[in-house]
Amino acid sequence: MDPTNRGSEEFHDDEHTPAEDGGTRRPAREPAPGPEAGSGSQGPVRVVQLVSGDYLLTVNPVDGSEIEPCPPGALPGRPERHGPEQRAELRRAAAPPLPARQAGPQLPLLHRDEERERLGRLLSRGRSVRLTGPSGSGRSVLLDAVAEDCADLAPDGVVRLSGYHRTPNDLLHELFAAVHHAPLHRPDRTELLAAVHEIGAVVVVDDLEFGGSTLDELLDATPECAFLLAATPDVAAPSADSHLEEVFLGGLDRTGCLELLELAVDRPLTDEEAGWAADLWFESEGLPLRFVQAGALLRQHDARAAGPAAVEEFGVFAERPHATADGEGIDTDAVPLPSLAQAAAPAALLASRLGEAARETLRFAVALGGELPHQAHLPALAGDTHADAAVGDLLACGLIGTVASHYRLAAGVADQLIAEGYGDDAADQAHSAAQHYAWWAGHPSVTPERIAVEADAILATLGALVGAEEAGQRAAAVLLARTAAPAFAAALHWGAWERSLRYGQEAARLAGEVGEEAYFHHELGVLALCSGNLDRARAELEASIGLRGVLADKRGAVAGRRALALVADRTGLAMGARPVPGGAPGRSGAAVPPLPPLPAPLGARPAAGADSRTPPGEEVPDARSEESAAPPATVPSGRHPDNAMTTVMTPVVTAGAVPRPPAAPPRRPAAGQSWAQKLMSGGNRRNLVAAGAGALLAAVLGTVVTLGATTGGTDGPSSDTVRPGQSASQQDGDGGLSADEPAAGEPGAPQVQDRPGRPGRSPGPGGSAAGTPGPSGSSSPSAPPASGDPATRPPTTPGRPSQSPSRTPGGESPKPPTTPPQPTPDRTTKPADPPTTPVQPTAGGSSNAASGPATGKPTAGSPGGTPVA
Repeated sequence: MDPTNRGSEEFHDDEHTPAEDGGTRRPAREPAPGPEAGSGSQGPVRVVQLVSGDYLLTVNPVDGSEIEPCPPGALPGRPERHGPEQRAELRRAAAPPLPARQAGPQLPLLHRDEERERLGRLLSRGRSVRLTGPSGSGRSVLLDAVAEDCADLAPDGVVRLSGYHRTPNDLLHELFAAVHHAPLHRPDRTELLAAVHEIGAVVVVDDLEFGGSTLDELLDATPECAFLLAATPDVAAPSADSHLEEVFLGGLDRTGCLELLELAVDRPLTDEEAGWAADLWFESEGLPLRFVQAGALLRQHDARAAGPAAVEEFGVFAERPHATADGEGIDTDAVPLPSLAQAAAPAALLASRLGEAARETLRFAVALGGELPHQAHLPALAGDTHADAAVGDLLACGLIGTVASHYRLAAGVADQLIAEGYGDDAADQAHSAAQHYAWWAGHPSVTPERIAVEADAILATLGALVGAEEAGQRAAAVLLARTAAPAFAAALHWGAWERSLRYGQEAARLAGEVGEEAYFHHELGVLALCSGNLDRARAELEASIGLRGVLADKRGAVAGRRALALVADRTGLAMGARPVPGGAPGRSGAAVPPLPPLPAPLGARPAAGADSRTPPGEEVPDARSEESAAPPATVPSGRHPDNAMTTVMTPVVTAGAVPRPPAAPPRRPAAGQSWAQKLMSGGNRRNLVAAGAGALLAAVLGTVVTLGATTGGTDGPSSDTVRPGQSASQQDGDGGLSADEPAAGEPGAPQVQDRPGRPGRSPGPGGSAAGTPGPSGSSSPSAPPASGDPATRPPTTPGRPSQSPSRTPGGESPKPPTTPPQPTPDRTTKPADPPTTPVQPTAGGSSNAASGPATGKPTAGSPGGTPVA
């Protein structure tokens, strides 16, 4: 049952069954229904759903938390602000618990009126103040008094926060929760800053642990708040631009210390005690904590001086008489006063005069690094039913003080107790505390908010056991972290959640518990995803999936993959990737670019006005296939085969063309295969056959033309008379080669009247247009073959231009019909503009079939202007 809720009615002991020995025994409880009911669990698993930003987080202690985008209907609305009554209730809940039994007098705030008035005046003007003072100077008591004075200054009242082990982000979230009513909702960074920007309150922060630019982040996020920050001198100072007022809090003067000591012993001081107190004031620099402890020493001194008679007369727990003003009542001379050294370090002496339960409580506090467990846990830890009363004795002696909502050893006490041997059994004490907290945090009657109150003690226990040498102690740390971490997440105490996960991951690694280590990696990844740290989230989730893959943990691996897919989606959005219109959603939900169109059929020509290049400004999607690349298509470069030259094959790769990814995963070619085998195994058989057919056809055409050129090449005219950019032709009845006559546009050329029509169309009856395909599929007029064999020459008619193949208008060689017209990125050719002046036939009946503008310059198709044979 919950130690802090003794009246829990979830389990009762009034139902018993008779035992074999005639007595009664409690019936065995069957596991309650839950995710782990079939695995021997002793209770239901606490599963909590909460909203973090735009995520819906399901805290699942079994397989790991699940995170997904929050549905629109589950997003919380605008949070409401707390009223005055709700704020007062929250302040009472955040205060440290009162001790079970008061011991010693209640000491007021003395000789701090000047500081109190100054702080209140600055806060009333909207100024933020940093109160700096050493430990034991009474900062917390002064803050309480100033908070009461400023209760009605701001619209949102006074908000008390603790900076102990808190970051600026933690304080912002706690400020949001203190002002707004938003259960199970943790806003993201943008929502948080927008919400705290409108908060107008006096924020009192004790035990601040950061300064500098980090403190500026907190102040800049809350411009409508006035802060009262308390810190020790060893904390970094605020920056020069923070505009914080600095107030230093020192010790009390001699009069104030003597007055405080008299109130602590509840009687006037003797002359000897006054001198002793003066020496202590000089040694302690007037710190109030030292005089609270000195007052406890004097009370113990009075108790010892009273002797056993006082115990028999008044009883152990009764009020004992003190000396009056005239010195009557107790013989203080019988027992000497403590020495100055003992008064300067009084922890060991004070502890030796306390009960065994109080000393055992101090041992647990030393083992937990100074953190004191809640007084409801002390009876189970110390083994004494009245151990909860020890908190009052320790508080009256000044050995412990308040930190946030719990108690902690006062400054310097832990070192003094360790010197006296209180830390010899620290490992065993921490182990016992870990077992107790693991049982308590896993009990279904304990709420996550109650576990979050004990966060500092639980984290201190984990820190003490992580580096332990015994395997049992490391296993206890893993169990405690595994049990407490989901509760911290559900209570929205994410600072403690992260620390417990890191402690648990390290303890599981040292203990060799791979499954638990995978769980902690998964939770750290989910936490990083909620915090917006995508790189860390990816690393943690990948580590978790790898470890769970080794263990064949399918359910855990599925949860990890889902979270990792969400990380991938958020990474794409963070990088500015936009969904492509028409794209299909991928596995992770991101838009995938559409597939490129299939290449044109072999031998097909592009449509009129079509351009195979990628349009300007259009991005080329990355290829998503890992198969081998198709063999490049080839087109002849240099001269046409009818020029009796060897054809050179150059590869053509269309810029931006990406093959369509296959429907099934491609097979990777095995090592050692040939180039053709790799292509065939990659699924490019169609491209391979097309390329082979094109190469074979080009070779056959080149062979035929070469044979024809060598057969009648001796009877032809000299190639030296051919002008660049013209085709030489000689027919029956001609006066000579057409290249000997001036070309169109040159002096001496015959003038003819232009006819309307397409540019480049040859005039005259029966003349073929420039775009009419020739015998080889070319779309431009050409000269007859250079061979002198009449059998190899097509029949010609006087006055009709020749229909033999030739170069294209731009000097580009014609493409074989088996090769798709795809220019290379580096050798992209653009058709030249058609000639503006029509070419007229010569007087002999032949025409100058212009292959380019008649400028007398070499064409692009003949390198260097070499004459064509």
